[in-house]
Amino acid sequence: MCGIAGFFSPAKSRPTDEMSGITRAMTDALLLRGPDDAGAWVDADRGVALGHRRLSILDLSPLGHQPMASADGRFVMVFNGEIYNFQELRAELEKSGHTWRGHSDTEIMLAAFIQWGVVEAAKRFNGMFAFAVWDMQERVLQLGRDRCGEKPLYYGWVGDTFIFASELKAVQKFPGFNAAVSREALTSLLRFNYIPDPLCIYEGFQKLPPATLITLRSPAERPQPAHYWKLTEAVERGLDHPFTGTEAEAIDTFEAMLKKAVGMRMVADVPLGAFLSGGVDSSLIVAMMQKQSTRPVRTFTIGFHEKEHNEAEFAREVAKHLGTDHTEMYVSGEDALNVIPQLPALYDEPFSDYSQIPTYLVCKMARQHVTVALSGDAGDELFGGYERYFVGRNLWDKFAWMPRPMKKLAAAALTALPPAVLNGMGNAARPILPKRLRHVPFGDKLHKLAEVVAAPGMETLYLNLMSHWKRPQEIVLGGKDPVTAITDTARWPRVGDFTHRMMHLDMETYLPGDILVKVDRAAMGVSLEGRIPLLDTELVEFAWRVPFSMKVRDGKGKWLMRETLYRHVPKALIDRPKRGFGIPLDVWLRGPLREWAEDLLGEARLKREGFFHPEPIRQKWREHLSGTRNWHFYLWDVLMFQAWLQHHRP
Repeated sequence: MCGIAGFFSPAKSRPTDEMSGITRAMTDALLLRGPDDAGAWVDADRGVALGHRRLSILDLSPLGHQPMASADGRFVMVFNGEIYNFQELRAELEKSGHTWRGHSDTEIMLAAFIQWGVVEAAKRFNGMFAFAVWDMQERVLQLGRDRCGEKPLYYGWVGDTFIFASELKAVQKFPGFNAAVSREALTSLLRFNYIPDPLCIYEGFQKLPPATLITLRSPAERPQPAHYWKLTEAVERGLDHPFTGTEAEAIDTFEAMLKKAVGMRMVADVPLGAFLSGGVDSSLIVAMMQKQSTRPVRTFTIGFHEKEHNEAEFAREVAKHLGTDHTEMYVSGEDALNVIPQLPALYDEPFSDYSQIPTYLVCKMARQHVTVALSGDAGDELFGGYERYFVGRNLWDKFAWMPRPMKKLAAAALTALPPAVLNGMGNAARPILPKRLRHVPFGDKLHKLAEVVAAPGMETLYLNLMSHWKRPQEIVLGGKDPVTAITDTARWPRVGDFTHRMMHLDMETYLPGDILVKVDRAAMGVSLEGRIPLLDTELVEFAWRVPFSMKVRDGKGKWLMRETLYRHVPKALIDRPKRGFGIPLDVWLRGPLREWAEDLLGEARLKREGFFHPEPIRQKWREHLSGTRNWHFYLWDVLMFQAWLQHHRP
């Protein structure tokens, strides 16, 4: 795991010393991504500079140093990530006569470029990666990103120079950088709580989409990313050619594939462990690790003193059953609050999924013991685990038959009383309600239900389920709600089932834009490498072949994962209500964070900065403070942008 940066200027436009100094400044900004080593390669005659910061995981010797040149001298590359099938590729390349100086996967990638070319080689890589490679023979710069978007890569232009980097903090170090804030990206942040690919918070810059390459023969070119793999095609292939074996055969196949994927991700020359929440996904990953380890696997959990947010006790029981070397740490509200000032620098593009806070805390704890940690992310997207898959489908089935005018009437009836009144009625009835309903904000729930009822189609329903601010373009001054994979039907695969469509769109947007960003920045912020076995290429493609009935059954998702896990962990330890991996943000905004938030949301400040219409934000802030509504999701979107703006433009 590393950080990369570089640029492509007009030939001979800068002397070698200047280019080297700029490259070092850019890579120094990525120190936490790669604290172990640094390197730069410059060709002033061609205007190319490649820089690298290294977190040593494989081949800790100088033979793993980057930038690295291919054995024939044709290619020079910087690379961030891991190629998990590098040993298979190594054996295949040896048959064609390739020999090795060390045993890093970087050297294998360069040999693959020699043997098959960059595009064909990328198709063979099973891993997480972002790379930049300069072809000295063809005088071409190529950038590539992994299939699911685990590793980040930004690019854009400053004047006549093309720039790229793992994070924007490196881009900002390039001389003359002064990009304006993109109002489209800001509008998307308010809607989704993240900025989806290919948008970037800075105008003139963008993220390289997952599973794509771009090719430049000169810095003046404006190439379009080209796919070497497409999720939509994988989805269609899987649904057209479903798995036809029995349920037992499906479990056997999945377990064998997962065991292999986990085993490949356990290869490291540094200490390795895993995050363990006690849920299905992380417990299954740890079970597969322990099955292949000769010693107890290191596992890590953070706990919260607030019972409704705490899963540490469940993780402890799973760890005890599997026999892992378990470490847990209970964090206080003060611990979590102390993370907030670090967020603008940690996520140097605005990001407002507030589970970023506990994610950072668990990464920080794990880094005290290991350098690599495996996680169970992506199980929900691949095997139908999110609650919206059930809620959305059930609600749609209940109301889809209604004519449009009847839907509008039903929605109007549900919203006849203000949410505050309905919430108050719920509070008054709390003593006689079942325990599971005593803290439900009935007004908020009924008004959300009204949005679902009024939705004219499944696509609108899904968009509403995924949106915070429903009309963010009316909040952002000059805002525009851009077309995304969710709203561009031309990019959808041929998927008739509503739930499968939601799962595909989550894989296309929410996973790379939110989940993987959260994990990458939190882990890299403490120089920890995170690995995600469920995003193994073969597993992703297999998941789309699995029949829906083996994913969702009896109102529960991840059926196939659960049945596999029951072979290793007693069902009683797993089948329990899930608690959120979160923090009491709604309460904190009324308490210890109130002064901080009030400063960032001040009306005069919002007017002066010129990004938002103040009144809708101030109205939600007043309602939240009064306790009549819980608007913490909406407010956190604005607060994270405001904190980012303050950090980058003090």
